[in-house]
Amino acid sequence: MKRKRKMTPAMKKAWIKFWVMMALALVFVSFALFAGVIAPYDPLECHYTDMLKAPCREYIFGTDQLGRDIFSRILHGGKSSLLIAFAVTGIVSAVGILVGTAAGFSGGIFDSILMRISDMLMAFPGSIFTIALVSFIGVGLPNLILAMSLTGWTFYARISRSLVLSVKNNVYIEQARLGGASNGRILLHYIIPNVIPSLLVNIFQDIGGKLLTIAGLSLLGLGSPPPTPEWGFMLSEGKNYMYGAPWMLIFPGLVILISVVIFNLLGDSIQDLMNPKENVW
Repeated sequence: MKRKRKMTPAMKKAWIKFWVMMALALVFVSFALFAGVIAPYDPLECHYTDMLKAPCREYIFGTDQLGRDIFSRILHGGKSSLLIAFAVTGIVSAVGILVGTAAGFSGGIFDSILMRISDMLMAFPGSIFTIALVSFIGVGLPNLILAMSLTGWTFYARISRSLVLSVKNNVYIEQARLGGASNGRILLHYIIPNVIPSLLVNIFQDIGGKLLTIAGLSLLGLGSPPPTPEWGFMLSEGKNYMYGAPWMLIFPGLVILISVVIFNLLGDSIQDLMNPKENVW
């Protein structure tokens, strides 16, 4: 009779950490998705009699310089910030994985050309390139996603290529070739499934990094145009009232900090699950 394998204590802790972080991330995203139902006020509605009102029972996060409810604006601002972060991360990871996988699998001059293009893009600091491009093509959600996506894929392309090079000469790949599998079938069924799990850690952690980048760009006035609520833009508005109304900075800043920590810890938990040295069945 076959004995059941038991999880080690390290693996149990890793799974608990993963599900806790996943639950927190889902709760965080749900608040943004259902902001219209949860938010007590219209995020654009001004209450001039309640301008710069401190946190109280009526306004739990206080109000801004126009009397708008900060809690409602943070909830609705999550839609913009998380939408950009997820969209950019999805685009750059998909493009980078496809380019890196194709380059590593095909090799030769095709590999050299793709990697030289990657080298040229990586020679420019990503943030400076994004700022310059958004300043040139104009602010707005589509332009911001485009500018952040043009350089971000190079990171994933490099890692994907190295992972493909490490697995493409394995025995099961040679067996698949001898069995008559085409290059496309080998890529779809053997190469990419072995590449993506190793990149999940980077993908989830990159969401947190993208949220910080978006906040920084919005702080410079290069994010979503006003009066659209967005976490970084709320910080930009609050910096002028940091002494008289510090809650305008504190609450949006805390939300950005918590979101970055959650997604980074989620990536760490996936890494713990994939670490064969510590987490062995």
